Formats: sequence, structure tokens, C-alpha cells
Amino acid sequence: MKESEYAVVWPRGKQIQDKASLAKRLDNLDGKTIGFLWYGIFFGDEIFQVIEKELVKRYPRSKFISYEVFGLIDGGNEAKVIDGLPGKLKQYKCDAVIAGVGC
Repeated sequence: MKESEYAVVWPRGKQIQDKASLAKRLDNLDGKTIGFLWYGIFFGDEIFQVIEKELVKRYPRSKFISYEVFGLIDGGNEAKVIDGLPGKLKQYKCDAVIAGVGC
């Protein structure tokens, strides 16, 4: 039996982007403006209402910006919405974002 030689490659591929530092975490959410981002699936419209109601109990001075202000982050306008996201987050002075995605 003849031995064969095989080339081996790493299945994850070559890393082409440097690691970025994470943003500093907020101490708490009280008095912060929180934006909701949604993909448009898995009952986000209902779930965000529940999340907001519960967060307001803990952090009564918090303000929430609806996903409707930003547009859906998936679908036909995805690229346009994502491109405009930094400006809108700044415009509405968002300190944090809750992104709702489903499966």
C-alpha cells in the first residue's frame, strides 16, 4: 500500500481583521436612552413592549427609542438602514441598544 500526502487547511480560514476593543459597559440603565433594533421576526413588536415595561420598573428615568424610528435591520432596506444607523443613534442620543433577532 502506497502512502499518500495530503495538504491540510484550517477550516475557519485566515483572520483578516484585527480585534477591536469593546465599548465600556454602562454602570446601569437609569437615565439612559435605549434604542431597539429589530429584524422583523419572532414577535419583536410584542417583546420590546414587555422589555420596556420591565426596564422602566427598575430604571424609571430611562427613555426608549422604538425600532420603527430606525427601520428593520433585515430585508430589502437592510443596507440603507445599517448605513444610517450611526447617525440615527447619535441623533437620538442612544446610550445603549437592544437588538432583537429571532430564529
